[in-house]
Amino acid sequence: MAESAKKVAQQTEDRLEEVAENVREKFDQVTEGKFTDEIKNGRFADQVDHGIDQGRTEARRRKQGGSGR
Repeated sequence: MAESAKKVAQQTEDRLEEVAENVREKFDQVTEGKFTDEIKNGRFADQVDHGIDQGRTEARRRKQGGSGR
């Protein structure tokens, strides 16, 4: 009886490992595709550019205000 329990436990462990690997692969496919597409389409570029432009505008205002204008 102990041998059959060990066999069932080993089979269950093997199946769980297969399921876990399948889940990891599917997750990688889903997240990689969408996130990579977002980057390639430039979605995040606008956010960064806006922050840089805003910082430059503020720096110009400070500089003009400090010159006695």
